[in-house]
Amino acid sequence: MSIEQVYQLILEREEEYLNQLFTLLRQQSISSQNIGIKECATLLKEMMENIGIETRIIATEGHPVVYGEIIKDENDFTLLIYGHYDVQPPDPLEDWTSPPFEPTIRDGRIFGRGAGDNKGQLMAQLLGIKTYMDLFKEMPINIKFVFEGEEENGSVNLASFVEEHKELLQADLVFTSDGSSHNSGAPLILLGVRGMLLIEMETKGAEWDNHSGNTGNIVPNPAWKLIDLLHTMRDNKGNILIEGFYDNILKPSNVEEELLQNLPFDPIDIGEKIGYRNLKMDGESYYHKLTMEPTFNICGIESGYTGEGAKTIIPSVAKLKMDVRLVVDQDPIDIYNKICKHVEKYDPSVKVTYLGEMKPSRTSADLEVVSLVTDSIRKAFQQEPLIQPSLAGSLPDYVWTEILETPSIIFPYANFDQRNHSPNENIKIENFFNGIKCICHVIHGLGIASRAKTLK
Repeated sequence: MSIEQVYQLILEREEEYLNQLFTLLRQQSISSQNIGIKECATLLKEMMENIGIETRIIATEGHPVVYGEIIKDENDFTLLIYGHYDVQPPDPLEDWTSPPFEPTIRDGRIFGRGAGDNKGQLMAQLLGIKTYMDLFKEMPINIKFVFEGEEENGSVNLASFVEEHKELLQADLVFTSDGSSHNSGAPLILLGVRGMLLIEMETKGAEWDNHSGNTGNIVPNPAWKLIDLLHTMRDNKGNILIEGFYDNILKPSNVEEELLQNLPFDPIDIGEKIGYRNLKMDGESYYHKLTMEPTFNICGIESGYTGEGAKTIIPSVAKLKMDVRLVVDQDPIDIYNKICKHVEKYDPSVKVTYLGEMKPSRTSADLEVVSLVTDSIRKAFQQEPLIQPSLAGSLPDYVWTEILETPSIIFPYANFDQRNHSPNENIKIENFFNGIKCICHVIHGLGIASRAKTLK
């Protein structure tokens, strides 16, 4: 048997594989609202067992983890595949061209909530395993699967799950397909992620909203209090003014800097795909800011009246939510404490609330296993893959590199413009099937290296 035969087998099963994906996409699994989570976990378990994967549902303090394994020999190389079966809420529903939980094909894309993030990519992994086993009759390495149901909620219980099941999860490499591929369409290998701190800030003026004329200049406006505070935290060039915020940032190595410089950059194409055609920066700055620098983002702010017409009030309350993206080796709790200290200094009337965190993570580009996976992806796509030291977004990658102490590689199957978290989320049919091919090649390449004793 030859690895190239997987192409023909996938081609013969296109309709069957799409139907399996559609079945999973139809099952709602909105973690933030606890809609359909248990049902989806049960469905996923059944699908995995039908493939021949020994599977069980493991409870956590929140939503359950679907764990599976194919163990050939405990002494062989072990690959752990991570993904998540939960999805974001579909709102606003009126912006969907077709119903979010009725997968629909248009213009070579599969539209539906979870199509790209992450059910489409998760199913590509599973169907790749099925394709490989049906062709070669056995796996050349051990495979373990961890599919969680809380990623869209910040993976709040994944770290404790990994801590509790360290022995069960022992592996030589973690492989994740999540996020978006490069805007150029080239295969993209990611060796880390930015971390994240989620906070809320709230302040109060009077006990209730006041008439803006009768009490103007008398009652303090909490919206202005927040605005004044924010100006002490960030200058007009984007520099964060919180003392110690930039401490502990690990500068990229020479190899990582070189990888960033080698990434293609087309500001017009990127601008069109992200809906911001005023993008004006060079490629080196773009990738450095996107992967190696922290952010200080206001993701929501509210106060007073913003409906139609006018309502002349001084609002009683103002609040905002922030997601602060962090890079290696910034610690979310350390940053949270520094923000609290800053607020206490400049306006102690503002209440800061911790909402969640995710630590940053990075795997060395110099590892042999990184080269092996890169070679396998090159063969799968017949194209040189791009290697990016870090994902711009956040995934719970640190649970593998820090808690499990295992190298981790992220390889997104979904297209750059997948619109994950937004209406009309989609994955290109081509990307879905390429993902199936890809995992087959990765497993095959790791198996050859393992048999040659260059791994494990």
